Amino acid sequence: MNPPDKFSPRLIAFEVTRTCYLNCEHCRARADMRKREGELSESEIKRILDSIASFSSPIIILTGGEPMAREDIFKIASYGSGIGLKMVMAVCGTFIDSESIGKIMKAGIKRISFSIDGAVKETHDSIRGVPGAFDNILKAARLSSSRGLEFQINTTVFKKNANELPRILELAVNLGAVSFHPFMLVPTGRGKNLTKLEISPEGYENILKWIYEQSGRTPILFKPTCAPHYQRILRQNRAHAAETTSLHTGVGTLDRLSRGCMGGQSFAFISHTGKVQMCGFLDVEAGALRAENYDFRKIWENSLFFRELRDVVNYKGKCGYCEYKNICGGCRARAYGVSGDYMDEEPYCVYTPAVKAGR
Repeated sequence: MNPPDKFSPRLIAFEVTRTCYLNCEHCRARADMRKREGELSESEIKRILDSIASFSSPIIILTGGEPMAREDIFKIASYGSGIGLKMVMAVCGTFIDSESIGKIMKAGIKRISFSIDGAVKETHDSIRGVPGAFDNILKAARLSSSRGLEFQINTTVFKKNANELPRILELAVNLGAVSFHPFMLVPTGRGKNLTKLEISPEGYENILKWIYEQSGRTPILFKPTCAPHYQRILRQNRAHAAETTSLHTGVGTLDRLSRGCMGGQSFAFISHTGKVQMCGFLDVEAGALRAENYDFRKIWENSLFFRELRDVVNYKGKCGYCEYKNICGGCRARAYGVSGDYMDEEPYCVYTPAVKAGR
């Protein structure tokens, strides 16, 4: 088993609230207008950030819900920036105006993300559950661009919008985004109701191949998320990838140094109540921060759940003997959703490992 000191958190998604003004079909948090009981206080969040900063300096994604629904969000962001953490924030666009952009930048937030789930308002507003959401997000993105606030575009991909991906990519470039990240749907939370709209494994593979082909042609970083076997596709096309070394393309050095699933390896998720998970899509607890005196480091280094995830010997099915298991890892959340075993094989991978194929 790999010792914990071989792993260091590089990215932590911190769900500071589940309050949100949208009603997205795929929301893993089932976020809504309510403020949930047990939400971490400002002082509790600061104690957690202190623990994180005591041994690492990852990027902290302030997420939700809508993090800007918290009145103390800029105090939290400023505190994190002040202790040396790289603060970014995922927003829905509702609260973005000239004043809030000024507060975001003053708080030391280096980048924000907007989610655009359709190339046209009919698709986006339908998925987001609120009329006018598309116009709001475009206005917010254009205002951010004009003020010099760096932003990326995220898209959750399923049958309802997969055919609009080329136009969403074009939109992201035209809006001035620095990167575009399609998130392959993981059916958790409200997303469980979308199982009939999931893309087939073959369709999933074709989309990842298309992303690979397009990534070297775009002027911005273009890379999928929740798509661990994209790393296999990169290696399978290594000859082409070797010709493209820019950090601003999906086939460049940045991606070749990445791992498919980073959950529990270099990524963690902290819920609004202080529960630590490998990611927001796998509702399995690695530890409770309130019970551990807000000591994130203790959970990160000693959680039996994280230790299990970090040892690829524990992988089952074809993930267990795949030659790409160290750089892919499969989606543990999808495995859990299909079989109830997070160490089972990735159900949306069509690849037959070489050892099984007799190659």
